[in-house]
Amino acid sequence: MGALVTASVSRRAVAPRVDGVDFSAVRAEFDLPTGYPPDAVPVADSRPTRRDATDLEFVTIDPPGSMDLDQALVVHRTDAGFRLYYAIADVGAVVAPGSVLDEEVRRRGQTVYLPDDSVPLHPRQMSEDASSLLPDRVRPAALWTIDTDPAGTATSWHVEPATVRSRQRFTYAEVQSAVDYGTVHPSLTALQDLGRARRALAVARGAIELALPEQEVVADGSDRGGWRLEIAPRTEADAWNAEMSLLTGMCAAAIMLEARVGILRTLPPPGASDVEALRAVVRALGLQWPTGASPGQVLAGLDPAAPTTLAVMTEATTLLRGAAYVAFDGETPEEPDHSGIGGPYAHVTAPLRRRVDRYATEVCLAHCAGTAVPDWVLAEFAELPDAMRRSDSLASKVDRACIDLVEARVLADRVGDTVSAVVLRGRTDKRPAEVFVPEYTVVGRCSGDPAEGTTVTVRVGPVDVATRRVEFSVG
Repeated sequence: MGALVTASVSRRAVAPRVDGVDFSAVRAEFDLPTGYPPDAVPVADSRPTRRDATDLEFVTIDPPGSMDLDQALVVHRTDAGFRLYYAIADVGAVVAPGSVLDEEVRRRGQTVYLPDDSVPLHPRQMSEDASSLLPDRVRPAALWTIDTDPAGTATSWHVEPATVRSRQRFTYAEVQSAVDYGTVHPSLTALQDLGRARRALAVARGAIELALPEQEVVADGSDRGGWRLEIAPRTEADAWNAEMSLLTGMCAAAIMLEARVGILRTLPPPGASDVEALRAVVRALGLQWPTGASPGQVLAGLDPAAPTTLAVMTEATTLLRGAAYVAFDGETPEEPDHSGIGGPYAHVTAPLRRRVDRYATEVCLAHCAGTAVPDWVLAEFAELPDAMRRSDSLASKVDRACIDLVEARVLADRVGDTVSAVVLRGRTDKRPAEVFVPEYTVVGRCSGDPAEGTTVTVRVGPVDVATRRVEFSVG
């Protein structure tokens, strides 16, 4: 996303703000929970033994203001390559199966984020305090130890119960600044090199990364409680940190496949027609598709600052359809891979915010300890994939509704204005064109027939705040 989004955003001054946006209507529309049952509480640590890993100087990297800190890491070079210590909040040790808390977590599925607050998966006293990997607190964790060769390929991996103590919390921007100025925390000295190595391996595997503008609604910090749309900032440090999570998820998948029991996050290979449609867009925009290159390799080679890249990336979203969770016990899935990642993958690194991670972690802990997977974990496999699909859909719809609401409020007083836009999709018989307007940080439908990948002038409107609908027309 980096340079492309930076280039787009830098051409506008300050994003328009709007006051008095009430997100309670979105909460009501999607029937989001408003409180937590008072007797839904965690229990004492149920693990009989833990490794004392408080000597490792863990740090966390999260967005500003985050309190539900799932992950802490140490990454350094070794004589054989790299070693990653990745500590994950140990939710399974404090949520008793069948308890009131367990039932409420099963009902929620995952934390749902709104601009003004969140609807947490776990009670805040747990997710933002007692189980959160906050600095200078001794916490139970599932501790991953992963070794790689110099190229970043994992050579060994293991997870075990441990107690850890984070030393410091960082934001992505702080880590990036420290790298830029040569003041990196000792626990992160190898993050840049391992992150880049893992990204190179991902491109070689054909993994697909889409550099599209990611909108977010942020408070403007004023006394009037205003809101504005921004492009979510993304530094190289974001990508390096993400690669640590992906590496851990791939190791978790390897453990489950070896054990022949677990739950994977899967994505089928893109259909031939979708790949051909992407090829057609690439050709139409005068770009090159090298012989033998995978879609992921083509996308990774695009100029991040070119408007045409936005169009290609938007078309490439069709390659990532059909994501699912697949649970298995005894026979491994016929298609275990996640094509967007380029191999088998499992969610294990965000248990405070996503229900499925708890069960996947329990499988990995059991297999590494040489013990049987708990019955209460296996009992969830029948309904867990569909439950996670529903909660993923709900979280996505809530996020989109909040963005749509702010888009409509921002543009309601600007109907008739003309602005510059990048055409993300051209018009077809089935759908209108779609444009991205950097000045307002808005993505919307557009009437007319503008050419994909070009920069055009569009007119704002019509806008309907009640239905959160925004449209543009070529003007």
